[in-house]
Amino acid sequence: MTTTIAGIKIPDSALARATTEYIRDIESDLLYHHSRRVFLFGALSGERQQLAYDPELLYVGAMFHDLGLVEGHRSDDERFEVDGANAAAAFLKPYELSDDDIEQVWLSIALHTTPGVPKHLRPTVALVTAGVEMDVLGMDYAAFTTVQREAVVHAHPRGEGFKECIICAFADGLRHRPQTTFGNVKTDVLKDQMPGFKPMNFVEVIRQSPWIS
Repeated sequence: MTTTIAGIKIPDSALARATTEYIRDIESDLLYHHSRRVFLFGALSGERQQLAYDPELLYVGAMFHDLGLVEGHRSDDERFEVDGANAAAAFLKPYELSDDDIEQVWLSIALHTTPGVPKHLRPTVALVTAGVEMDVLGMDYAAFTTVQREAVVHAHPRGEGFKECIICAFADGLRHRPQTTFGNVKTDVLKDQMPGFKPMNFVEVIRQSPWIS
């Protein structure tokens, strides 16, 4: 039976069901419920903007977007967003999606922490970021009705202390590879959570390059 939350139908294809099962088994309750909310808020944003988005691709992007934070699915030298994007692309291969569809999902995950860019790209890419920004940052909070917000959170609770818990989850997935946060909003997470952390500085990188002038 199809589940509908805040007027949004959760995709119920074989791919969507496999995605749900895969992520539910791997991720913590915190990240799983966050990812479902990202899909729902992203889809609601798409409906409000009258965008012609593909719910299945949006669902996969939303569900995989934080997988690169999870032990066993995170590398030592890639951005966590790229780890999640690569995992989603590999997961999608057996389902015979087009290269374009797979690329949309890859980009939706890889760019979800790059402010100002995704909104100019395809709906799958734009709406994963919109969902993340709503759930984590509260961006466009007032554009969602109280009924919509309550329905989403009732189905997938934020729980006590979500704000601090998600910051800790980000830090836990990144503290072993702090260099990957260069030029990324996650630098702020490590500055907050890792005493003594000194991020790379873009200006210093320029001045210390091997060029004479």
